[in-house]
Amino acid sequence: MTTIPPYPEGRNLLVNKTVVVTAAAGTGIGFAVAKRATEEGARVLISDFHERRLDAAADRIAAEAGTRPATFLCDVTRQDQVDALQCAAGAELGQVDVLINNAGLGGEVPVVDMTDDQWSRVLDVTLNSVFRMTRAFLPGMYTRKSGVIINNASVLGWRAQKGQTHYAAAKAGVMAFTRCSAVEAAEHGVRINAVAPSIAMHAFLAKVTTKDLLAKLSAQEAFGRPAEVWEVANVMIFLASDLSSYMTGEVISVSSQRA
Repeated sequence: MTTIPPYPEGRNLLVNKTVVVTAAAGTGIGFAVAKRATEEGARVLISDFHERRLDAAADRIAAEAGTRPATFLCDVTRQDQVDALQCAAGAELGQVDVLINNAGLGGEVPVVDMTDDQWSRVLDVTLNSVFRMTRAFLPGMYTRKSGVIINNASVLGWRAQKGQTHYAAAKAGVMAFTRCSAVEAAEHGVRINAVAPSIAMHAFLAKVTTKDLLAKLSAQEAFGRPAEVWEVANVMIFLASDLSSYMTGEVISVSSQRA
């Protein structure tokens, strides 16, 4: 197992930019990228449908990064709430330069045991939300002829794992949606990319995943360890910044999995 590298210092990569992050409550990738965006100089609005955890996340970012992000409650499976988030972001931030679609839902269920509700719920949270959010925020970006959208996919969009048909199908859909929507958005000066993590360790994952499975998944990584959530967030920050100005329609694997 390799040593975890030191946490990066901010480099002002997102100064004068505004960022909206969905599913940013808790300890996962959404929280990590919201914190990193704040550290890189952006004005940030974070969203989730867990009110207590959302406020706690904003307080923690304020304590650790020095600036408290704005917050807005939103269930990304409901169009009315997505529209309300878009309006609130405009009122709070003036304009949205970067949208990070991080919402996702998994679970391990064999196909023969999977109900219609289980299938539909995972696709609604993980894939349909990306469509809804993108549709809501693109018009403003089109008008300004600038903007960036970053979607959170998964290596399971490419690779097989039993019990994950609904989640893998949704993440493969996120990848395809990213590529096709990027071609449309490029005509308006807007970039759309995605990251595909393999395994990123955080408290919630450790709570819902067995130690044996975590050990097995970690052993498949070339570095012999899961990613830190901020290591995934770093790639999102790169995609949000002007350093990636010629990249669109790409799905970047944030993984060291062995072939």
